[in-house]
Order: sequence, then structure tokens, then C-alpha cells
Amino acid sequence: VPLAELSLMNKLIHTSLVESKQHVEILQRDPSSPLFSIKTFEELPLKKELLQGVYMMGFNRPSKIQEQALPLMLAYPPQNLIAQSQSGTGKTAAFVLAMLSRASANEKYPQCLCLAPTYELALQIGQVVRAIGKFCTDIKVNYAVRGNRVLRGTVLEEQIIIGTPGTTLDWCFKQRILDLTKISLFVLDEADIMIDTQGLSCQSIRIHRALPKSCQVLLFSATYKEPVRAFAERIIPDPIVIKLREEELTLNNIRQYFMVCHSSDEQYRALCNLYGSFTIGQVMIFCQTRRLADWLAGKMSWDGHQVAILTAELTVVQRASVIQRFREGKEKVLIATNVCARGIDVQQVTTVVNFGLPMDQTGEPDFETYLHRIGRAGRFGHRGVAFSVLEREAVRLVHKIEEYFQTTIKQLDPYDMDELEKLAA
Repeated sequence: VPLAELSLMNKLIHTSLVESKQHVEILQRDPSSPLFSIKTFEELPLKKELLQGVYMMGFNRPSKIQEQALPLMLAYPPQNLIAQSQSGTGKTAAFVLAMLSRASANEKYPQCLCLAPTYELALQIGQVVRAIGKFCTDIKVNYAVRGNRVLRGTVLEEQIIIGTPGTTLDWCFKQRILDLTKISLFVLDEADIMIDTQGLSCQSIRIHRALPKSCQVLLFSATYKEPVRAFAERIIPDPIVIKLREEELTLNNIRQYFMVCHSSDEQYRALCNLYGSFTIGQVMIFCQTRRLADWLAGKMSWDGHQVAILTAELTVVQRASVIQRFREGKEKVLIATNVCARGIDVQQVTTVVNFGLPMDQTGEPDFETYLHRIGRAGRFGHRGVAFSVLEREAVRLVHKIEEYFQTTIKQLDPYDMDELEKLAA
């Protein structure tokens, strides 16, 4: 799944902030300069209309990244900033607050420019601007994205422009309707995706070069690996860097078991025994193929289970809707192919079932996918449990996974109800 699709899906499903225990690290040009952090939004120099919008969004207090980043973003004189943190930690809301704070409603021309790698991500940022800026009725937004045709000679009166790099370049240099010399705040969102997508980083750099030297630059990225660091240095010399250490997936807090069956029908009976023994709140079941996922979803629905299915054929919006319904408890079982194995956080999931192990094209274990699959059960420090329901020839894969991760995967008898109930207790 492309990084941009994962990012959009996470933006769609994170309607509230993820509580992260990750350490925040700040690198600044002058280590002796005092840093300010906040614990409430009232401590920030925000207009009352913006505070109303923040609370309407359901944000009662700042997230970890917002505590450190917002005072820097809103400081005078303006400071350039690079912020790294994963989805759901409040990055978008933070830079949206900065744009709505910097934009002057009295000036009828673009003052804040935000670039996103795709049309869908640009529109999603715009929705956050509209939600948080609900009570800032004089501040308007326009979109420099494909399909939004603006005639040459049009005078833009919106204070905030959100766009993709290609169309924004077109508005600036071909149609000459966007004057970059008047931009006072430039936001570059999803920098790691920009770098991953051919041409976008070069287009972003061209736009940045045309901005005034006094323009404040905010760069956001889910990762801060070497390509992002090199790209950031080309755009922002000596920035303040805020890093929220990425949560590493680990097998330490996940108990792992496997069951051996003789056929897919027997695998299904084993799954039913498992589901009947455990008072499972919500469970994610992973299948290697869409065909197997469809078959399993049909059987479970027939047997009266509330089942949702997540495969690559769904659009991003449809996938986000399925995940949202699952998070709200409207379905108890989410059956997924590997499209959902990484990047999707559902905090109440503590049980994962592999209906067959993930394999690469040579028939060997796909170790990374296995880690991401069962990692869904151990998010945010939770203890989880993972079951792999297998046919006999897949047992060799279990031993390779144990050896690779230096872990133990205990075998269970799928028909030993006493053992299953003991385990559940």
C-alpha cells in the first residue's frame, strides 16, 4: 500500500489524539535558549474563536508533540521547525492552528501555503482547517489541486492555500495567480511521502526558493531518516527539530501460539473453538489472499458473527469507514489481507489471528509482515496474544519465525477446550 494511502487512512480514522508514551527530543540551534512547553491550549496566544474550534474538535488538552511544537510555531519572531511524529499525534491540528493564527482576516490575499503530496491528503487537511476554523468566519481556504480550475487573471482573496506541488507550481509560475512573495507561513506536510514520490521534492524546493527570506517554514514527517534529513537541510538551514521517537514494534509483550489443522475447513473449526473459548472483545484475522478473506468472512457471517472485511480493492475512504466501524465496536471481527498489516492503530485490539502465515513469493516466511500483523495486538504498551491457525505443511515456517525473532511460539491442540479455556483465564 502506498505511503500516501496509509497516511490518508490514518488521518481519516484518528478523530482523537493517540496517547503516546514516546519520548520527545528537541534539537535547537541555541541549546542555551529556554524552551517553553504547554499543558493547556489556553496558555497559547490563540484567539477565542480558535480555542472554540479546538474544543469543538474534541481536543481537551495538547498531545505530546503539540505541547512542545505549538509554542515554537506561534512564537515571535517566527521560528522554522521540523517536526517528526507518527499519525494520530496531532501534527495536522498543530500546523492548522499555526496557519489560522498567522492569517490576517483583514488582508484579502494568500498568506499561508500548505503543500501535501496528494489531492486526497490536501482535502483532508482542508477539512481540519474548516473544523478548527469554524468560528474564524473571515478566513477563507482555496485548493491548488487538480480539478480546481482557476482562470488566468483571477485575484485570489483566500488567506490559506492548500495544494499539491505540481498544481501549486502551475498557479505560481504558469498562471501567475499565486504570489509567493506575500506568503508568510509555508507548511510542508508528509515530507517522507514527498521524497518517496518522484518529482514532488524537486517541485517543493522550487516553490520554497521563490518564498521571501522572512517566511516561516514548518516541515512535518512521520519519519526522520537520512533522506528526510537531507531534504529538510536543503529547505531549512539550522531548524529547530522536534522528534517523537517512533514506537518500535516488539514481540516481547505478545504471547504467540499456533495450531495445526488438516484442511481449511478444520482451520475454520479451530478458529471457532478459539473464538468460543476466549471472551475476545475485538479480533483482527489476517489472510494471505483476498479469496481466502472473502471465504472466511462469508462463513463467519453465516454463523452469526459481526464481521468486517478489509482488502486492497476498497477505496481509501471505504477502508477508513470499515476501520472506523470496527473501532466503534459495530463489528467484532475484522478480516484483512496484508493491506491492513501496518500503519493502522486500533487500540482495543488485543488478539490477532493468522489464518495461515504470511509468505513471500518463494514460499518462505515474510518476517516483516508477520511482525506488523501480530504487532496490531501490542500497540501503545498493551499486552496482546497472537494465534496462527495453520495447515500441517506450514509448521516449518513457524520454526523459521521462532529462529528469526529469537522467540517462542507454543503449539496448542485446537480441540483441547480445557487448555484453551485455561489459556483464556
